[in-house]
Amino acid sequence: MLEGKNIILGVCGSIAAYKSALLVRLLVKAGAQVQVVMTPDATSFITPLTLSTLSKNPVLVNYFKPDTGEWNNHVELGLWADMLIIAPASANTLAKMANGLCDNLLTAVYLSTKCPVYFAPAMDLDMWLHPATRQNVARLQSFGNTLIAPGNGELASGLYGEGRLAEPEEIVDFLSSTLKKKRLLADQKIMVTAGPTYEAIDPVRFIGNHSSGKMGFAIADELALMGADVTLITGPTAQVSRQQTVKRIDVTSAAEMLEACANNFENAKACIMSAAVADYTPAQVAAQKIKKQDDSLNIELKKTTDILKFLGERKAEGQILVGFALETNDEEQNAMNKLQRKNLDFIVLNSLNDAGAGFKKDTNKITIIDRSLQKTVFELKSKDAVARDICLKVAQLING
Repeated sequence: MLEGKNIILGVCGSIAAYKSALLVRLLVKAGAQVQVVMTPDATSFITPLTLSTLSKNPVLVNYFKPDTGEWNNHVELGLWADMLIIAPASANTLAKMANGLCDNLLTAVYLSTKCPVYFAPAMDLDMWLHPATRQNVARLQSFGNTLIAPGNGELASGLYGEGRLAEPEEIVDFLSSTLKKKRLLADQKIMVTAGPTYEAIDPVRFIGNHSSGKMGFAIADELALMGADVTLITGPTAQVSRQQTVKRIDVTSAAEMLEACANNFENAKACIMSAAVADYTPAQVAAQKIKKQDDSLNIELKKTTDILKFLGERKAEGQILVGFALETNDEEQNAMNKLQRKNLDFIVLNSLNDAGAGFKKDTNKITIIDRSLQKTVFELKSKDAVARDICLKVAQLING
């Protein structure tokens, strides 16, 4: 999967820099062209000569070549690369990347590159767990960069815990599997819905629900990582996609979500409908804020259009439609009824009775039920991992 790829390997000032030698060797052995860019501090841990010998390319450290005064063009380097891997990534470099600082060649290359960026942190346990580092990592992921998580083990300080640089073999396997995964849904147009809808009562108040949008955003990001052309239609949420290729359409009400779905459905190979759309909306919306007067307030509600059923009735042959069922009782029977009634290819069931599942949480526990009513039960996982399971099922259907 790495053969013929142009790879920039960024090496930062960390004792784990010694692993960079083996990483370079493995990348070259896999058929990649490797250009090493080191921070000045990294040269104290491993020599540029070692990495240039293994990569068969001069190692770049400074903006200017000290012997000739020539410029190491960070813009050209960024355009040349098919991927940028920073391993080890120190806490200092992560902070610079997260805040757009570029006081060395590596961080300037990072800001110039248009290719996928992977970063593999290496630092002491307390540094890794510090809120500033956690915030920087989350921010980098929100930019679309991919974390290669550190491992557990004995650290240079003598402490034991998370913070060890992933082993070179693990990094290469991670990169290869990521590239392989991108081929699964390459160029497939997929629509995803996420979040709640807000149904206006007056200019101030609305009827809504507790959906955070986390599940839908995780699905959209995973689809993008698998190479899909993703359109994400989302209700009001604070979530931000980590993949810059995801096209986002913001809506507020069920009617607006219906319109956006109708406009994008025809060209989609698959649609994953994870939004929590309101079943009812006020029959009349007050033009002015309703004043508190009586002891009670009656609001007449009318049904919203069932978007999932609307799409199921219009689904073309070969299109894939996925729905969700969040249930509190008779979970499986309700989900199977919904699957058949709305012409779905499979439904994702989760129950509020399962610990760790439901709105606003970072975990979920699902059961997938397909058209033949075959069930696949998954254990409690992070929503990112759940998204991966759902997207792999979609890929399986698309690829036969």
